[in-house]
Amino acid sequence: MDRNRRTAILVFSVCAFLSVFPCFQIAIAQTSPAAAQLKIGGAVSTPLTLTATDLKNMPRTTLHVTNPHENKSETYEGVLLEELLRRAGVAQGDQLRGKLMTAYVIAEAEDGYKVVFALAELDSGMTNSEILVADTVDGAPIDTKRGPFRLVAPHDKRPARWVRMLKSITVSAPKESN
Repeated sequence: MDRNRRTAILVFSVCAFLSVFPCFQIAIAQTSPAAAQLKIGGAVSTPLTLTATDLKNMPRTTLHVTNPHENKSETYEGVLLEELLRRAGVAQGDQLRGKLMTAYVIAEAEDGYKVVFALAELDSGMTNSEILVADTVDGAPIDTKRGPFRLVAPHDKRPARWVRMLKSITVSAPKESN
């Protein structure tokens, strides 16, 4: 059997499979998690555009949490938001005082959902919040319905600030007075 005929048979077989199982067409058509980007900007000295590969190469944190939406235990892995803000040049530690105590961070999802955190909430010198930008859950990449990036705020009593399909982090700091 020649190569062109084998290719035609393979293409026909895949098309036949997809016509029987159309749910697989959605998975094939969606953007690869590796192509997804997370933007960090606003009042930062170094704006960042991060990919899943970039996150994999940063210090990793694992959190074992109970997902209140599904009432089940999950293990998320990713990078602490505090670390990402540090890399973007946001004031932390002893630098975080005075007017900077009114600075805040907005996390936005692909669907326009937004939540806010006080910058001080994200500083381990002030609190132990462990806000995580996760890229895996239970050892696998986060599915496209919730990911590829998800903000996990495990110590909030309600999961209202858990942001699925996280696309951007924007830091807002007070304006300098004249």
